Amino acid sequence: MEERRDSGDKFGREMHKAKCSECGKDCEVPFKPSGDKPVYCRDCYQKHRPPRRF
Repeated sequence: MEERRDSGDKFGREMHKAKCSECGKDCEVPFKPSGDKPVYCRDCYQKHRPPRRF
C-alpha cells in the first residue's frame, strides 16, 4: 500500500523523502525517487538546473 501524506507542496503534490546526491542533506521532492538518477535538495538543484530560456 502506498504511503499517504497529509502535507504536500504549494501545488498540492505529494512529497517524498530523499537524500541529496550532492550534499547528502535530507530533503523532500515532488516525485518518488527511482534510484537511477541523482536527486538534489533545493540548494543543490539551483546549481544543476539548466538555464532558463526566454
